Amino acid sequence: MANTVIIGAQWGDEGKGKIVDMLSAQSRVIVRFQGGNNAGHTIRVQDRETILHLIPSGILHEGTVCLVGNGVVLDPHVFLEEVDSLSAKNIDVSPARLGISKKAHLILPYHKSLDKAREAKRAGQKIGTTGRGIGPCYEDKAARVGLRAGDLTRPDLVRAKITHALLEKNVLLRDLYKFEPLDPAAVSEELLALAPRLTPYLTDVEEHIAQARRNGDNVLFEGAQGVHLDIDHGTYPFVTSSNTVAGNAAAGSGVGPGALERVVGIAKAYTTRVGAGPFPTELLDDTGSYLRTQGHEFGATTGRPRRCGWLDAVVLRESVRLNNLTDLALTKLDVLQNLPALHICVAYEYEGQRFSHMPQEEGLLEKVTPIYEEMPGFEEDISQCSTYDALPGAARAYISRVEELTGVRVSLVSVGADRQQTIVR
Repeated sequence: MANTVIIGAQWGDEGKGKIVDMLSAQSRVIVRFQGGNNAGHTIRVQDRETILHLIPSGILHEGTVCLVGNGVVLDPHVFLEEVDSLSAKNIDVSPARLGISKKAHLILPYHKSLDKAREAKRAGQKIGTTGRGIGPCYEDKAARVGLRAGDLTRPDLVRAKITHALLEKNVLLRDLYKFEPLDPAAVSEELLALAPRLTPYLTDVEEHIAQARRNGDNVLFEGAQGVHLDIDHGTYPFVTSSNTVAGNAAAGSGVGPGALERVVGIAKAYTTRVGAGPFPTELLDDTGSYLRTQGHEFGATTGRPRRCGWLDAVVLRESVRLNNLTDLALTKLDVLQNLPALHICVAYEYEGQRFSHMPQEEGLLEKVTPIYEEMPGFEEDISQCSTYDALPGAARAYISRVEELTGVRVSLVSVGADRQQTIVR
């Protein structure tokens, strides 16, 4: 297996954790390259479920090295909670196999306060943020005032940066948003109290990856969220605060783009979205409720019910274009069981014009009408199918049509939540 990037080809929640977990068996190093704990990756192995928000999903495989890259914004409390949770399950999370880039920026209490205050202020124009401080932390990174993981070895620098940051942020919290201001000393000491547990994990992620490549080991780059939440290429302003496209695997982990050899896009056999934003194929009827119930469509991070709709091939084609996808992994095909007919959006219509690609103008996607193709459904239980030929003819026809519409081969088909319920073509 070549060095591989895993990205979500829709609006997130596509089942990346399961596919990363599966492909980690063939990789030596797994790197998370962007996002924060606003993403939740769920892996189920023999009816035991593990939900990870920061630590790469490959941690469940013995012998792997899991790294948190510089492109990630890291909440120290959440990271240590995950370490403790995995350790309680007898999973090795020692610094020998788990590392944090010294360049990764840290999420602090004032980032969370600002996130929640701004969302509350928006009233009827909410973005749908998780309130975990992701955006404000990336703002500080861009403004060159952020606190990085490597700073934890220098207590005086930590105190100075936090004091400087709160000069501005307390004014915003107190005077604009009417939130409680924060005490710089208390914030600093709370963070420094965690430093003895965090600093052993600090490492040179770039050199780890370079050494793996010199050794001929495979590297797996794990993305979070989905392509259409990308800060540049997503459905702005209803996006996340980082670049979720495959190209950011290089910048977010410290390798050249030539190291990215295979790009696997993960897509559900239907479409979901959490929070606000345009969603052309959304179903507000019994079929949408059926997909939500059968697919257990509730956020791993927030618990929020996901909006559900038919598969959108226009969205997938845009993902192919933006990421140069080499193959697709189609997840949750089993959720479509017992639907009498399946629909795929093949294009959009707006003011008499047909669009085969997503419109670029802000707000226009909310106004398009999806153009559907109808295909026969299937009633058979496919959860135990272990080969492609074992799938019902209607299921295979559906997959073939996805391939035709996207121009990309479906190499993996998930027919259930467990690690073993995956067909490799």
